[in-house]
Amino acid sequence: MVNITGRIREITTKSGVKNGIIVVFVPHTTAGITINENADPDVVTDILMKLDKIVTEDRDYLHYEGNSSAHIKALMTGSSVTVILENNNLVLGTWQGIYLCEYDGPRNRTVNIEIIEKGG
Repeated sequence: MVNITGRIREITTKSGVKNGIIVVFVPHTTAGITINENADPDVVTDILMKLDKIVTEDRDYLHYEGNSSAHIKALMTGSSVTVILENNNLVLGTWQGIYLCEYDGPRNRTVNIEIIEKGG
């Protein structure tokens, strides 16, 4: 899990959009995007540990590439998050960060960002 909150903040600041929403989307089937605690790194460790226990790396999967567990974890995490943008600031809780979750890597990944300005 890679904390990408800082990079997202840079992009929103440069956009000049004051109010609206930002959509963060990962176009990969073995990676995810999520919002979770960014203060204590043990939380990320715990999340990954439990995901590995829930979705094992056993070889009972039919998918020939051998990365079915990564597909399942990505399904559980989701491929996008939407965050409110208010006064050019991401509206996140005190301890929240936006994470790119890599389940089948390391690989080169793309994160798409769409900023939608509030009308009126």
